[in-house]
Amino acid sequence: MKHLPKLFRKTIRKGTLTVTGPEGEVETFGGEEPGPDVAIRISDPAFDWKIFLNPEMKAAEAFMDGVLTIESPVTHGTGAWEFMELFFLNKRNFDLTPNQIFWRGLARGVRRRAQHNPISRSRENVEHHYDLGNDLYQRFLCDDLQYSCAYFETGDETLDEAQTAKKRRIAAKLNLKPGQRVLDIGCGWGGMALYLAHAEDVHVTGVTLSKEQLAVAQARAKALGVEDRVTFELRDYRDVTETFDRVVSVGMLEHVGITQLTTYYLKVRDFLAPGGVALIHSISTKAPPGVTSPFLRKYIFPGGYAPSLSEAAESLEKSGLWLTDCEIWRVHYAETLLHWRKRFEADRAAIEGMYDERFGRMWEFYLAVCEGAFRYGASNVFQMQLCRERDDVPLTRGYIADAEAALREKEAGFMDRVLASTGAALG
Repeated sequence: MKHLPKLFRKTIRKGTLTVTGPEGEVETFGGEEPGPDVAIRISDPAFDWKIFLNPEMKAAEAFMDGVLTIESPVTHGTGAWEFMELFFLNKRNFDLTPNQIFWRGLARGVRRRAQHNPISRSRENVEHHYDLGNDLYQRFLCDDLQYSCAYFETGDETLDEAQTAKKRRIAAKLNLKPGQRVLDIGCGWGGMALYLAHAEDVHVTGVTLSKEQLAVAQARAKALGVEDRVTFELRDYRDVTETFDRVVSVGMLEHVGITQLTTYYLKVRDFLAPGGVALIHSISTKAPPGVTSPFLRKYIFPGGYAPSLSEAAESLEKSGLWLTDCEIWRVHYAETLLHWRKRFEADRAAIEGMYDERFGRMWEFYLAVCEGAFRYGASNVFQMQLCRERDDVPLTRGYIADAEAALREKEAGFMDRVLASTGAALG
């Protein structure tokens, strides 16, 4: 190998990377600062130059195809996490290489086109990821099928407990009142809507573009006997014309795209009746506006983009809504992804039996990349509370804690029934 050793000499500082090349040649890089010791093997001589055609994409594809394998001891799977941890600890050095600067610049130039998500394209993007089959998600998500950041209040919670804490916090911030109508944009498998309907005597309408999710959500509402108060529809949020007292959107903003951000916030404004409150929960970053990883964009979330706080705020300002509360969650998603990664690996054989080995390596890489971004990178999660008027919610945060305490009292028997409804819906 000629080119890769030059790259690794420039970029690996924390930890060490030992590389065995196609001809059996071995070289170790780094060691200047403490960090993990990772050993990899590269079996294809062409990878030495292919990596520079698009570093993030080609590295991911090499791992997926078994061209790049991890030989050092691994904790789970085939070593994607160990490799990604070393990468993120040295990421700034990689980002400053001329090749990476070029590809990032190119991606910035076409990002508006890549993120252009009219309704027809949004449906295709959703099908690509969320309609892979409910059996896949059932194997690594919590029992409530929550596919977004959990909330670890102490760090000792189980995944189910942390996901319940997330729903509890969102319900508290919505400041629900009896008889209100709630819209859940991007309702997933229905867990949030079902929780809100139990938290208060409200009617919830959930909309999704995933046929697989819709079927499970509707079956869960039927199993719980709440079809009169919780309804789910296959509908794009842009086609919703009704008004609501409350709007909740969890993990949906990341699928809107930069060209639709203003449209999204304007629609949220139009959904809200006088006195209405919205809670938007989204992945974001502490960094300036950027681009989606080419690997994630091609293989995992086509059309996806987690907006920076500045981008979200700029679009929000055009809506005329009040930002009455904004909370930043930092390492919570890293811990969520750690749970998902371990659960995925525990059922790896069955998942690869459903798809194939390449799919297993692709998803292992996806979960590891995302965990690295939240544990060592700039990624975070924000929760925006939005209102039409400045005093539509109390002026101090005490009501949130009070509501959370009251909700805990209600969860005891209910959460068992909600989780059981997932099993009933999936048969």
